[in-house]
Amino acid sequence: MTETYDLHCHSTVSDGALLPTALVQRAHECGVTSLALTDHDTVAGLDEARAAATATGITLIPGIELSTSWQNKCFHIVGLGIDPDYPPLRDATHNLQIMRTERAERIADKLEKKRIPGALEAVKKAAGDGMITRSHFADFLLSQFHVSTQQEAFDRYLGAGKSAFVATTWTDMELAINWITQSGGVAVLAHPLRYKLTASWMKRLLAAFKEVGGQGIEVVTGRYSSDEIKTVAKYATLFDLAGSVGSDFHSPANQWLELGRLAPLPENITPVWELWE
Repeated sequence: MTETYDLHCHSTVSDGALLPTALVQRAHECGVTSLALTDHDTVAGLDEARAAATATGITLIPGIELSTSWQNKCFHIVGLGIDPDYPPLRDATHNLQIMRTERAERIADKLEKKRIPGALEAVKKAAGDGMITRSHFADFLLSQFHVSTQQEAFDRYLGAGKSAFVATTWTDMELAINWITQSGGVAVLAHPLRYKLTASWMKRLLAAFKEVGGQGIEVVTGRYSSDEIKTVAKYATLFDLAGSVGSDFHSPANQWLELGRLAPLPENITPVWELWE
């Protein structure tokens, strides 16, 4: 049987569109055999996902995607194979929930001043017990016809420097990686080309990431072209990092991203799953 891995996706517990059970079922229908649920700054969906994975025969890899800070820049670190009950990680996710709620209140206040009322109530309802993210605000702005696409919501209101942007100081990258590794997991730099770093900055980041315990990098994502995969594979080789693959799936509405629809990992790259297998 051919193994198909997807090690980066999101459910309604953060900013995804599908409940954890429906997400796992969709992954199974798409031929995924090993799935990591990596919701933003929370592990609240893992119990439900684990039950669904047992029912469908998928191997569930417990995961998380942590927002971190390094050199005053925000980077996302995926933790794979974590222990969600590890006390420091559990406490951290609780604190991150508070931080995201406070940020949401400030974003809503800025939108109110732009004569766009009702945002906070709407995003709280949409998020339920999960994390409130900027994507919830983008969906709200789209639903109220203030923008025509989710990307436009970021370009006009929510992106850095825009009228409703709220700067946030996230967890120090070293501390976040410690939470992951000390809980038994593997720390992976998510979608490295999204940060639009120069080559010299990328090398500085990866050197720091490796020094504090980072072990992997997302070589293949649902958005990368073959040239982009080659670029990240070179960084993986240069810094002796294992390669991960993940769709970063959020919603069936995005026809360009699907669970398990991923290019193969280049043969010269050590697969990240070998670190726990």
